[in-house]
Amino acid sequence: MSNYSNEQPEPILTFDGKRYNINNLPNELKEIVKGLQISDNQLRLYEDTLKVLAIGRQSLAKQLNEKLKDIDPIP
Repeated sequence: MSNYSNEQPEPILTFDGKRYNINNLPNELKEIVKGLQISDNQLRLYEDTLKVLAIGRQSLAKQLNEKLKDIDPIP
């Protein structure tokens, strides 16, 4: 027999320096919390995408700089 409990810890919302048991919130507030979580996840996804794009742009600029070394610019 094990001493492990199958109970999950209560989900806690910390907002504006206060803590709330999410299970005790009205459904309308639970949906707002869910919307905020989705928004946070999307922001992280797009931030990562922007980082990848910036790295790709830097690589392209480096390639362009390297290829232009042998070409004379116009006066």
